Amino acid sequence: MAIEVDQIVDAKGLSCPMPIVRTKKAVSALQPGQVVEVQATDKGSLADIQAWAKSSGHHYLGTKQDGEVLKHYLRKASEAEEKKELTYPHVIQNDELLKKLETNEKITILDVREPVEYHFGHIPGSLSIPLGELENRLDELNRDHEIFVVCRSGSRSDLACKLLEENGFKHVKNVVQGMIEWNGPLETAE
Repeated sequence: MAIEVDQIVDAKGLSCPMPIVRTKKAVSALQPGQVVEVQATDKGSLADIQAWAKSSGHHYLGTKQDGEVLKHYLRKASEAEEKKELTYPHVIQNDELLKKLETNEKITILDVREPVEYHFGHIPGSLSIPLGELENRLDELNRDHEIFVVCRSGSRSDLACKLLEENGFKHVKNVVQGMIEWNGPLETAE
C-alpha cells in the first residue's frame, strides 16, 4: 500500500544540517494535517528528524528504508499543537572550548554524531552518544559536570542540549561551530 503524501523533499546526498533545513522549509508551506515525505541518504537524518519533530510539535509518523534512501514521514501540526522552535541559548565557540581543553578543566565533551562520523575524527576524550540514542543513555552522563555538546555543525547538538535540559541537566553548552570548523586536536577510533 502506497503512502499518500502532500509533498516530497529530496535531501538525498546531503548531510546535516541540510535535510532538516529543507524539511523545515517544506513543512512551513504545508497546511496543518498535511504529510511530507523526506528522502535522505544521511543515516543521521533519522535521529535529526525525530528530534526536530519532537521539539517543534510536528508529528513524526515513521521511516521506511528503500535501498540506501531513508523515507521519513511527518505530519504538520495544527497551530495549537505546534511548539515555538527555540534555539538553545547557552553556546560556546570552538576556540573557547579549545582553551578549556588546554587548561585541563574537568569537563565532559559529548559528541552526538553518528558512530562513523565519530570514528573518523573526534575531540580527544569526548564521549560518543549519537543523538538518536541519547534519551536512553542519559545515565552515562554526570549531571554535575559541565557538558559541552558537539556535532558536525551545531544543529544536532542544539537538539541534544534541549533534551538534556528537559531531563534536568543544568550545565550544558552547545558547541556552535561544531566539528566542521574544529581546528583543535583530533583522534580517530581504533
